[in-house]
Amino acid sequence: MIVKVVQRYVFLWILDKKRPLKLVIFAVSKKIMTDFHREIHPLEPFLPEKSKVLMLGSFPPPKAKWGMDFYYPNFWNDMWRIFGLVFFDDKDHFLTIDGEAFDKERIVSFLDKKGIALYDVACEIVRLKGNASDNFLEIVQPIDLYAVLEKIPLCRTLVTTGEKATHTLCSLLPTQIKKPSIGSFEKIELNGKIFRFYRMPSSSRAYPKPLLEKADIYKRFFLEIGLR
Repeated sequence: MIVKVVQRYVFLWILDKKRPLKLVIFAVSKKIMTDFHREIHPLEPFLPEKSKVLMLGSFPPPKAKWGMDFYYPNFWNDMWRIFGLVFFDDKDHFLTIDGEAFDKERIVSFLDKKGIALYDVACEIVRLKGNASDNFLEIVQPIDLYAVLEKIPLCRTLVTTGEKATHTLCSLLPTQIKKPSIGSFEKIELNGKIFRFYRMPSSSRAYPKPLLEKADIYKRFFLEIGLR
């Protein structure tokens, strides 16, 4: 892991102070670049002009797992089934007619109408095990949160959809706050504006909570902010 690489080189520098620290930093950077493939976010932020809420995940899965060219593209991720249950009482609402894929056009049209923006907290990452797990996702470069929010001036609600996203968003805030409990929010101030920062359960099936329970938490959230 990257952390172990850094620890190793720092330990060597402590043992041999004759080696300039900047050379140690260079060696660490070179090692990371050599051992791990860095990925740039493959999608543009989805930011409808009248967005009232910005939902933030961690990072898209590897391309091999994509079922469509949009956010939450893995057919075995349940985000769009959760949306179907929340707004239409039908987990298959956002599936294609044959039920074998997500209907991107229907999803995009719905989000645009509701004013729901989507992005992720990382714009550059390395996968420590080459899979989609957040546990093995190392964020190299987080997003510029302020630049994103400037493009959606009506937005006053931020939502994270998993532990990695929550932890990273907290690190981007100007002041330390208490991490929201799942389904709840904390008030934060950004550029003189007050936002609600909600934390939602991950839509990944690796997160140990039944689909209907997750959908109920999301439903209460959307009711609370007036979009349901």
